[in-house]
Amino acid sequence: MPIISAQGNTLECATGANLRWVLLQAGVALHNGRSTLINCRGLGTCGTCAVAIEGAASAPNWKEQARLALPPHSPAHPRRLACQTQVLGDVKVTKHEGFWGQGEAVQWSP
Repeated sequence: MPIISAQGNTLECATGANLRWVLLQAGVALHNGRSTLINCRGLGTCGTCAVAIEGAASAPNWKEQARLALPPHSPAHPRRLACQTQVLGDVKVTKHEGFWGQGEAVQWSP
């Protein structure tokens, strides 16, 4: 079973599990500030669950690619949408600052 390292937590999940769901179920603060209340609830349209991922995850789908191509996200700061990402093996997750997690400074790390 894959291991997710995020915000000082080590979580185990099924292969193919949705990263957003696993993190939220474990109490990991996936959203910054008011985006905890104002987000698309996993539809892939808002971009507030953007995280940096190291490890085995699904390839970005069209919805994720389209959202991350729009400001405030930038190809200069590669991110993934947790709501559109399936965990395929061990991953390390880092959340950056900003409403959409688009900043350069790290909010929390593995």
